[in-house]
Amino acid sequence: MATMKAVQVPARGAAFELREVPVPEPDARQVRVKVQACGVCHSDALTVAGAMGNSFPRTPGHEVAGVIDAVGDDVTAWQVGQRVGVGWFGGCDFTCDPCRRGDFISCVNGQVCGISYDGGYAEYLVAPQEALASIPDDLSAVDAAPLMCAGVTTFNALRRSVARAGDLVAILGIGGLGHLGVQFAAKMGFETVAIARGTEKEPLARKLGAHHYIDSTATDVAKELQKLGGAKVVLATVTAPPAMAATIGGLHPRGELLVVGASGDPMEVAPFDLIPGSLAVQGHASGTSQDSQDTMAFSTLVGVRPSIETMPLEQAQAAYDRMMSGEARFRVVLTVGDEGSAS
Repeated sequence: MATMKAVQVPARGAAFELREVPVPEPDARQVRVKVQACGVCHSDALTVAGAMGNSFPRTPGHEVAGVIDAVGDDVTAWQVGQRVGVGWFGGCDFTCDPCRRGDFISCVNGQVCGISYDGGYAEYLVAPQEALASIPDDLSAVDAAPLMCAGVTTFNALRRSVARAGDLVAILGIGGLGHLGVQFAAKMGFETVAIARGTEKEPLARKLGAHHYIDSTATDVAKELQKLGGAKVVLATVTAPPAMAATIGGLHPRGELLVVGASGDPMEVAPFDLIPGSLAVQGHASGTSQDSQDTMAFSTLVGVRPSIETMPLEQAQAAYDRMMSGEARFRVVLTVGDEGSAS
């Protein structure tokens, strides 16, 4: 039986182990992907902790870019040799109420790559055919990988928000999500405000396309946003609920605080802060595989790219630790073999 290298979490909370395991075979409606690159996402901590009920051992990774290596008997829309990505959306049941209404990302039995089944910290993975997104020819594997989660999350949230071209849109946080959010907002035609702690990120934010910069440590963020006319949307990419809540007073009437920074801590919002301006606080799930495909197509069209650091698969633990420490600028991508940097 053919074997491959795979990084596994052997037990809840345990350190990664690099193991030699059998190469998986696709079922009838699955494909096998030869992995070229896999982004290291903060949500991989959910796999390590077993926070979403995954079993062990489990291979993390839901920012996958690679090439189809084999297809199941019932797969007709995808072929061996196609470049594809697999993201947070790892499949759906097509039968629950949200799926029957076309809301596949809200599937009550939805699967997540790297949680529901083994993910991209490996040389190969198998995934349901509905989880696949086609990668454009002009996008390298290492650039495509982070777009499968960080990219689609920010791009899809902004394009489905209440903001329209020309509106003032603020991106809270200039990190792994936020540095992409600023680029997408500017390229979509929004008057873009970057909000971060300190002044050291201002040059980067403006280079990414921000028209304005607010240092949240030196000024009242809400007042500064109101000076600019009020934000139609604040995209909160940080994981600090107090920082999110502090922007609500800076919203334009009928504006929305759009939350994509995952945190388990409560956010304190006074009802009267929302009522006079008919404001909204809304969460946003990442998106389906088609949304990921749209993200990559748009990124290729307008030149949006993630800022990445690459490390080989064998250094997955070091890559994960660097991401968790907050020292990465801004996404860490594992490369597999010599193909990870190839387009």
